[in-house]
Amino acid sequence: MHEMPLIYVGGIPIDLSAVLMLVISSVIVFALVMLSVRNLSVENPSKLQNFMEWVVEFVQGLISSAMDLKKGKPYISLGLTLILFIFVSNLLGLPFSFITEAHEPVHIFGHVIEATKNLTHGEHVEILWYKSPTADINVTAGLAIVVFVLMNYLGIKLNGKHYFKHYIEPFPIFLPLNIIENLAKPVALAIRLFANIFAGEVLITVILKLGIFSIPFLAVWQGFSIFVGALQAFIFTILTMVYIAQMTIHEEEAH
Repeated sequence: MHEMPLIYVGGIPIDLSAVLMLVISSVIVFALVMLSVRNLSVENPSKLQNFMEWVVEFVQGLISSAMDLKKGKPYISLGLTLILFIFVSNLLGLPFSFITEAHEPVHIFGHVIEATKNLTHGEHVEILWYKSPTADINVTAGLAIVVFVLMNYLGIKLNGKHYFKHYIEPFPIFLPLNIIENLAKPVALAIRLFANIFAGEVLITVILKLGIFSIPFLAVWQGFSIFVGALQAFIFTILTMVYIAQMTIHEEEAH
């Protein structure tokens, strides 16, 4: 069983591997976008520019399926960021993992890694540094909370009294159920994304135990994991747009 490089700063637990992988995901997405727009051309676009244009059109299609594209245009950048970041994050743990073995307490930035704190002579612990960030429930919960706060903020700002009125529809007795439904949205977003990516990486670990016989199974599963990673990025993004549409667009406006 691999341990996480967990440290405590001011009593707050911080998983250094999650922080590291989030930085790597962000850098990859940023570099991908910057390279795709470096030499923009209408007559002779590069393959990367064509790819990014396709992604933008795909996100526009997602938004238009949830709301009128005229109302959804402000959310194109949000949808593009979510789908690219989550897709890249889902795939980072597929090619390989990076594990170190500690035989004594390890200090990082003046803080000791929790799993190595009580190591004695002859003991060791394996620390996992490289993984898909979305295989960590804290990361997916963070993404879901951002979406939850954003959709409710936009609902209050853009939909006014109708936002609060929908909590007592169709009858006031439904207030508790409507509140629970709203609170369940980020929970479902976080758990769905985490469970699918974490399960995929656990299965890769199991397959690798087959030794040389794992090669064909690993190739098949990694190919399937790319599909799952893309699917989960799609689901998270489309549900985000649906939730925003539900909160910001009054039903009478939608018809």
